[in-house]
Amino acid sequence: MLELVFKAHGESLNLKIGFIVNPIAGMGGRVGLKGTDGVLKEALARGAKPLAPIRAEKFLLELKQYENETSFQLLTCPGIMGEEEAIAAGFKPETLPMKIKAETTAEDTKRAVRLSAEAKVDLIVFVGGDGTARDVYDAMKTISEKIPVLGVPSGVKMYSGIFAVSPQDAAEVVVAFAKETASMADFEIMDADEEAIRSDSFAVKLYGFLRGPFLPLRVQASKQLTHQTFDEHENQMASARFVVEEMMPDATYILGPGTTVKCVADLLGIEKTLLGVDLYHNGRVVKDVNEKRILREVDDWRKTWIIVSPIGRQGMLFGRGNQQISPEIIRRVGKNHVIVVATRNKVQSLDGGVLHVDTGDAELDEMLRGYIRVVTDYKEWRLVRVI
Repeated sequence: MLELVFKAHGESLNLKIGFIVNPIAGMGGRVGLKGTDGVLKEALARGAKPLAPIRAEKFLLELKQYENETSFQLLTCPGIMGEEEAIAAGFKPETLPMKIKAETTAEDTKRAVRLSAEAKVDLIVFVGGDGTARDVYDAMKTISEKIPVLGVPSGVKMYSGIFAVSPQDAAEVVVAFAKETASMADFEIMDADEEAIRSDSFAVKLYGFLRGPFLPLRVQASKQLTHQTFDEHENQMASARFVVEEMMPDATYILGPGTTVKCVADLLGIEKTLLGVDLYHNGRVVKDVNEKRILREVDDWRKTWIIVSPIGRQGMLFGRGNQQISPEIIRRVGKNHVIVVATRNKVQSLDGGVLHVDTGDAELDEMLRGYIRVVTDYKEWRLVRVI
């Protein structure tokens, strides 16, 4: 399926890429909307800024560094769906024969997939989240000859397995694909009901599979749904008791989403959102906060802590489903004030045995890398590597 054409010296490869950007993907994250589907106007009203164009350009700039090894031919959508980002990164893209309006739609993504297939690209790279992945999957069902797909993460949750861990990792995967050093795999595409999630109800199901290139630790695993067995819940509660006993009475705690962190709230006797980010200080809880609210509420960052649990199997600490805890907030709190809680089973099931961060700030991601202490039971913890 991959066309490899050797240049004059026999070293450089040609790769024809269909490049698609969903320009609104991820805008609902920092403003606390847990997604962007159907709520773009509200996201803008809350001050949301476009994220996907920045992530797209980061990916392309990283890819540009490999041009001495591989020649990339980009076929992309007009304007904000890829052309502008490609030009900004120094590429000379070919534009697909399609027109888009100021507000793009799922149909634009689907049409771009079909046009890319007609142009016989070797690989489709899209920038977006789970909703975009579903659109790519829907379009791919209408195409007889399947094309490998890779996602550059720019959504809010990204529970699907088709995504690289970060835009930089996506570039490495593309290069490995060109050199035929990446393996091929079928990745789960997950369907997350954003309206239900905004109502604090976890509604995620398998939507289908897309085939794409795989590089260990560079492509994320799909989210593993936690099976709430008695032993698992007891382990969560034991870990939560240890965290609560260590909490400072006059400190502020930023509580991330998930059932494990909710156990901490239950032991504190406070009500917490399951899928949102909440603030706790001196017995008072502020529920479902966004980035701006956190920055406004916190008085003393020296006495502020973040409590988070990684996404099951995927191992993402920051950058998936908790973007309200933004790079600025993490910097103010500091790595030493990040409390990670995960059951033994969750730690054992981590893909590659490691944790990941993808905050959108490369310098901050580097600061967070290394080993971090993870509470796994009552008065029990282990060091897990963040990469």
